[in-house]
Amino acid sequence: GAKDLFDTLQDRLADLFKSLRSKGRLSQADIDATMREIRIALLEADVNLNVVKQFVSAVKERCAGTEISRALNPSQQIIKIVNEELISILGGQVRTVRFAKKPPTVIMLAGLQGAGKTTLAGKLGRWLKSEKHSPLLVACDLQRPNAVNQLQIVGERAGVHVFAPEPGNGVGDPVQVARKALEHAERSLYDVVVIDTAGRLGIDEVLMQQAADIKATTRPDEVLFVVDAMIGQDAVNTAKAFNEGIGFDGVVLTKLDGDARGGAALSIARVIGKPIMFASNGEGLADFDVFHPDRMASRILGMGDVLTLIEQAEKNFDAESSRKAAEKLSAGKGSFGLQDFLAQMQQLRKLGPLSKIFGMLPGAGQFKDAINSIDEKEVDRIEAIIFSMTPAERDDVGILNGSRRARIAKGAGVQVSDVNNLVNRFVEARKMMEQMAGGKMPGMPGMGGGRAARKQQGKSRKRGRKISGNPAKRKQQEAERARGIKPGAAQAIPQTVDDFQLPPELQKMFDEQQRK
Repeated sequence: GAKDLFDTLQDRLADLFKSLRSKGRLSQADIDATMREIRIALLEADVNLNVVKQFVSAVKERCAGTEISRALNPSQQIIKIVNEELISILGGQVRTVRFAKKPPTVIMLAGLQGAGKTTLAGKLGRWLKSEKHSPLLVACDLQRPNAVNQLQIVGERAGVHVFAPEPGNGVGDPVQVARKALEHAERSLYDVVVIDTAGRLGIDEVLMQQAADIKATTRPDEVLFVVDAMIGQDAVNTAKAFNEGIGFDGVVLTKLDGDARGGAALSIARVIGKPIMFASNGEGLADFDVFHPDRMASRILGMGDVLTLIEQAEKNFDAESSRKAAEKLSAGKGSFGLQDFLAQMQQLRKLGPLSKIFGMLPGAGQFKDAINSIDEKEVDRIEAIIFSMTPAERDDVGILNGSRRARIAKGAGVQVSDVNNLVNRFVEARKMMEQMAGGKMPGMPGMGGGRAARKQQGKSRKRGRKISGNPAKRKQQEAERARGIKPGAAQAIPQTVDDFQLPPELQKMFDEQQRK
């Protein structure tokens, strides 16, 4: 399957940290060997040489300090240092759009041809709209054949208005269009104007002059340089040239899901000293995120990106329907039907392809092949089968006799065995979910659990009171106490792949996938 941009880097670092973890104390030689490996891994991933040098020396310096020698768990301490320095390479803080005090805010998009500017304009427009702004996209790429038309289509799909007074294809003056757009936005109360400018195959005089003129005329609040993450070190060079010629405020990375060495993308922020503000990883208009250096670092180090997952879930999940489903499950007696199951599944699918969702979980790196082989068509098939049922059949699969099953299979275009399979799996899963919801599962956190589980909880509660010898941990405990949390109650997000447990059902699924 296609590899995520940072896959190779992820694999190398995961192996490295695994071997580190097996050692109790770390000698200077261990630290040197680790740094050598990290250096090779970064260079292989196409990270800029100077950036690698800076990074390695920063990590080495911190390792030589007291941090490592006094830590209880030196290997975790190294991972922590690598993580922090990686965040700083990626830009440190999240930086979002600076909005003008007096609207409209003007955002100018620039970049080479093929970097995906026009699609990005639509994604940005859609995002601005979701953040309660009223954006206007402006077609100032009057060179590239069909560019104006493409922006109109993208705008329509994103539900955002497009200002396009000139047909393009070589007709019209982009600077004048930009000027008119600002007047139009002020009159019509658009509060953000996104200007799509012409790209070229390489950075040249004409491109520079045009960009400079548009910039001078519209005095944008943000100039964003859109760059294709897959073109490697050239991305850094073009960004550098453009920054020297015209200047920009932030970088937008496109095609982050591409099959390439993603290091160049890592280098941009550090080499040019401008933050990566947005990243786009997919074709869909929703495949667009504010760039979080800390989350990116944690993905590269194989710690998962749980925060982004939670955020996407909050946007897409309908709390009311989830609550009803939970109530039905705890009521037991099979009142949770296939219709409820379908509703839950459709909510999950709103988050994007399942492989993408699982890929954000900590430790997903180990299951990369299983995750990539998750078959979305399988999910379509399940939906088709449920759609072929009558409401009564969805509510109570107990009434499904042979002839009903044959009719359903025919309607969904599948075999009867597929229908049987789905029904059996659903009944099994429901049994388990009802037990969990009813508190009959031993030791399931938050599910009541049996007597043994309660005894266990008592144990772990006592254990939590111990004051740690690790200064960092002690600080965390003190902070928790100050906030009124029992020490150790706030279990940290799993730090490493080994600490992360998949739910048993999922684990079973992955095991089966791997056996195949």
